Amino acid sequence: MQNGTLYLIPVPLAEEAAHKTFTPYLVDTINQIDTYIVENSKTARKFLKEAGLKTPQKDLIVHDYGKHNRNNLSPFFAELTQGKDVGLMSEAGCPGIADPGAEIVAEAHKRGIKVVPLVGPSSILLALMASGFNGQSFTFWGYLPIDKEQRSKRIKDLEVSATRYKQTQLFIETPFRNNQLLEDILKSCKSNTQLCIACNITATDEFIKTQSIAQWRKEEVDLHKKPTIFLLS
Repeated sequence: MQNGTLYLIPVPLAEEAAHKTFTPYLVDTINQIDTYIVENSKTARKFLKEAGLKTPQKDLIVHDYGKHNRNNLSPFFAELTQGKDVGLMSEAGCPGIADPGAEIVAEAHKRGIKVVPLVGPSSILLALMASGFNGQSFTFWGYLPIDKEQRSKRIKDLEVSATRYKQTQLFIETPFRNNQLLEDILKSCKSNTQLCIACNITATDEFIKTQSIAQWRKEEVDLHKKPTIFLLS
């Protein structure tokens, strides 16, 4: 029997951003499948409803990989190996990008299952697009060290890489620690280094701004509990 296809389904980055997120092809796709592998069942069902799912929710098969032991991925592939198409959804943005769903995608390739990524919002790429920084050479580092001394050293290292290789450096922090990270960036970086702050991307209060460290030091910015991407150049 031929395997099914694993579709990677993007979800909104922010509240009330569904109309910016779901393409007609994506809507057509979710209405042709009834099985999903998701990070959180409750929010995944909400996203599917917002996208225009016509299948009754009670008829869906939803595997929640956020709650289960991912050492054994076989249960997530039961339908795919039976020839059924399945959708993979993360908590926000694109599956597999800064997301544990990458493990599911990697396993699909090992099993010879076709993987199809659907168009949708990636906060990392949207921030890079809007920054004005080098989009041909860039690195996403995820989270920086929590230890203040180590974090300061890492920020300085990234600043050096940005200058030496003309490479955009992207990183994030847990939203409730954003202000502390910004404070460390402003203390650690040189005045002429360029910093872009991309906050609440696609939300009604989206904030994206690029300027020098010297200019940022003159501003009061509150990023507390707001999803934010930081970019250095």
